[in-house]
Amino acid sequence: MISSKLVTTVTFLYLFCMVLYFNYLAFRSRKLANIAVIATWIALLLHTTAILWRWRESYQLGIGHAPLSNMYESLVFFSWCITSTYLLVESKLKSRIIGVFALPFSFLAIAYAALAPGMSARIDPLIPALQSNWLHAHVITCFLSYASFAISCGLSIMFLIKISKKEGGQPETGIIASFPSLESLDDLIYKTIAVGFPLLTLGIITGAAWANYAWGAYWSWDPKETWSLITWFVYAIFLHARFTREWRGKRIAILSLIGFGAVIFTYFGVNYVLSGLHSYTS
Repeated sequence: MISSKLVTTVTFLYLFCMVLYFNYLAFRSRKLANIAVIATWIALLLHTTAILWRWRESYQLGIGHAPLSNMYESLVFFSWCITSTYLLVESKLKSRIIGVFALPFSFLAIAYAALAPGMSARIDPLIPALQSNWLHAHVITCFLSYASFAISCGLSIMFLIKISKKEGGQPETGIIASFPSLESLDDLIYKTIAVGFPLLTLGIITGAAWANYAWGAYWSWDPKETWSLITWFVYAIFLHARFTREWRGKRIAILSLIGFGAVIFTYFGVNYVLSGLHSYTS
């Protein structure tokens, strides 16, 4: 299929973008940074084309559904969401260095979809449980929230690297000096989670509505549902600590990392380690 070939091409484009960003990290060349951003926009455009082309192929096969129904399609969409969110943040902040910590997430997601053994790019008819418009609302809101949390995780890594230098009494030299200030990073960590949290909430609500449509119950304590709720509580604790306890700095960054760890287990761990109603996604 043409769409799967496009996805493979996008995978190597993201790898090329990562190399550009890492070279920028090494040589601190503004020209390299600008080329990396332009290449990322080109990769995102081709990525969008690949998703739309797969949707078109689905209709050509007489199946006709959005490419959001299995692990391959969700990984491709997850990668797209991360790249789009990063470029939005980068356009607001004008800090190219964030790409060093954001692009690896995009690359790993789409590389796993395109290159992992046993990962099938075949387009199959939807199983009855997936034949609902709730599919689009649930998957889109969940993965947009996951993308925001991924960017927050990258920003948290930057924050912890920068603050470790400061606490160690070491001067901020080289590439660390080009990081946004600790205050800016702390604020961005909060803002990305503040965007992701209501999207995750909507994802859980639409998922419950979908579950009632598909299985006759809003909540069944399926492993995916349970871990989604755990993830929601981690980020709820983050926001609660921020608002009521005025937590900032290292504690907030660590909570962000814990939250994204919960996201990864909700997405991958449940599919491959636990069994339940969501096992079809694997």
